[in-house]
Amino acid sequence: MVLSGTLLNAVSPVLLADNSIADEIMEEIECKVLFSIPVPFVEGGIPVYESTVVTWIIMGVITLICAMLTRKMELIPGKRQMLVETGVKWIRDFVLDNLGEEGLRYCPYLGTVLIYIGVANIIGMFGLKPPTKDLSVTAGLALMSIVLIQMANIHHNKVGGYFKSFTKPSGVMLFMNVLELGIKPLSLCLRLFGNVIAAFIIMKLIEMLCPVVLPLVGSAYFDLFDGFLQAYIFFFLTTLYISEATEEE
Repeated sequence: MVLSGTLLNAVSPVLLADNSIADEIMEEIECKVLFSIPVPFVEGGIPVYESTVVTWIIMGVITLICAMLTRKMELIPGKRQMLVETGVKWIRDFVLDNLGEEGLRYCPYLGTVLIYIGVANIIGMFGLKPPTKDLSVTAGLALMSIVLIQMANIHHNKVGGYFKSFTKPSGVMLFMNVLELGIKPLSLCLRLFGNVIAAFIIMKLIEMLCPVVLPLVGSAYFDLFDGFLQAYIFFFLTTLYISEATEEE
């Protein structure tokens, strides 16, 4: 709620003057409980949030599409298979260029994160609330990426080299390198969450100024281009952080 208040204070006075718009923004940021799973000895059960349900839907849709696109793979590919192979090759080449052969082990995770965030950001076009508007979702994604980065560091440099990396390039950087363990996930989390919420606020301002034509153009930009752009940025930064953690002396 503190972060929500900060975001509202950052927008224009015109927006804050309209209580209905401000309430709509607060409602958009709020995490709604859709239902609870009954559990013995737990009062009220386990709450299931809207972002969780939408994530389940996204997982189902992605799984179904992947199953359809990878059916009957052939040695001489058709158009459908060429489309799939082009996407996989792009991700593989990007990881190969930045992380080398050893980095290909991270392709499944990086590709999954890219596709999930991309679909999550554009799902609002289909009447569902993007789960990336939930701070806990972006925090979870950032936490998973940072854990992977630390594991990549340990795998590449071994345990001794991992702890030694905190003193690079010199021992005086120890405090800053340790501080980065918290700064990097916070940066990944807030960058994704903040951009998604900022896009929503800007769309509301556009609707206030010109409710006829501009919202269509703005929706095409923020729901499609910016949505995929934010997915790429998260994917790119995670790859960059892995590269930094596994770089040679």
